Amino acid sequence: MDLFCSIDIGTGSARGILVDESGKVAAVAMREYPLLIPKPGWAEQNPDDWADAALDVLASLASSKPACEGKVIGLGVTGQMHGTAFLDERHHVIRPALLWCDNRTGSQAEKIEALTGGRKRLIELTGNRSLTGFSAPKLLWLKENEPENFLRLRKILLPKDYVRLVLTGETATDCSDASGTLWFDVAERKWSDQMLKSLEVDPEWLPKVFEGTDMTGTLSSRIAGITGLPKGLPVFGGGGDQAAGACGSGAVSEGDLAIQLGTSGVVFAPTFSHKPDQDGRVHAFCHAFPGAWHLMSVMLSAGGSLRWFREKLAPGASYKQLDEMAARTPCGCDGVLFLPYLAGERTPIFDPNARGAFLGLSLASGLGHLVRAVLEGVAAAMAEGLDLLIACGAKAGSAVVTGGGAASSLWLQILSDATGLTLRPLLADEGPAFGAALLAAVGCGMYHDVPTACRSWVKLGEPIVPAPQNVEGMAKIKEKLKITRAKLL
Repeated sequence: MDLFCSIDIGTGSARGILVDESGKVAAVAMREYPLLIPKPGWAEQNPDDWADAALDVLASLASSKPACEGKVIGLGVTGQMHGTAFLDERHHVIRPALLWCDNRTGSQAEKIEALTGGRKRLIELTGNRSLTGFSAPKLLWLKENEPENFLRLRKILLPKDYVRLVLTGETATDCSDASGTLWFDVAERKWSDQMLKSLEVDPEWLPKVFEGTDMTGTLSSRIAGITGLPKGLPVFGGGGDQAAGACGSGAVSEGDLAIQLGTSGVVFAPTFSHKPDQDGRVHAFCHAFPGAWHLMSVMLSAGGSLRWFREKLAPGASYKQLDEMAARTPCGCDGVLFLPYLAGERTPIFDPNARGAFLGLSLASGLGHLVRAVLEGVAAAMAEGLDLLIACGAKAGSAVVTGGGAASSLWLQILSDATGLTLRPLLADEGPAFGAALLAAVGCGMYHDVPTACRSWVKLGEPIVPAPQNVEGMAKIKEKLKITRAKLL
């Protein structure tokens, strides 16, 4: 049987899977690597850690029983977006990469808007405003703070694309990941000449851009020998983790949303034309396949808020126990409200200095009130993001939900009540890696296009519909969140 392989370069680990022709996951492997925090607000990783982990994962997959009995015919790549690897003329790493969650570049992000003619003009050029997480402010920071490293710079690659370079010797990226650099003309799906000129970026520093289903190179003899995968194995464009994950969730048509309830919270809306928000309140990126774009709202502490609560306020409690406490608490938590801004926020306020809070506490408040307030606060914030997407022209039908939070049926019900959406969990939630494998399958010619592949591969669980008795209550919580945030932040 033919098999499709993929590798996902996440923030904490490299994760790879093998998928068979029917869309069944045949093997999984993972290897962790360190996150470096040299200063508060900074976040870095060594690109060679990504590569070493990826090679280990691929070797594990290649030695698995399915791989030994079948034939791997395509490899897709995906990974964390915005992370920026700086390379010299020999493609050696100059310094640790700056990640999506690195917030050192506040002044550079502001300067970019000035250099490009203001926020409105920047959105016209790229579809997005300038944020600390994007690649362009990171390069400007390098120029201003490490001029000796900047002078050595000859190539800039995103995380998955550094691994692609190691696998194939080719420097390439895809449209969806390039969209998050702020050097990309999202409407035209190419590097923006105007942005590169305004920010004094040499076009030779940037990789060639492909679609997610395009072949970008083949596995080198050396890497084939290390991993056990076939020499000459086609390596496809893949996508940034959100776009690849949406492909793996079946969110490839207008009205079919993808919601990620992971550490961060994402609402992803496919579109078939470029529809940027004129105020830049949501991201407007290319999708991972030709002719498609997407709008995306992002909150920084979704599942991260619940993990923080468990570690700091309920040590020793399991997530199941927290769920049970929250389930015994009424909608609205008897007035307790949680502001889920523990790591600052993107949509809708774009404020890295925003902070979280519990409000409305009384002597009657218990752990159940607090944990349900976390679930409701996150759900209300994600519902705000959905409202913005719809205001920008996105269509909202039903949504597939992925991420660790999707394991909680209570949280899914609260999210359905807050958004008014019918939600469907994935039966096999393999994250962006599944989408990257699907893109490889299309690239190999197994399917005519990505939507056709999704109809064959993506399997969904039972629908969760809004509970009429709680919809009004969640609408009040969403409005209360807006009003309270405006007063406090």
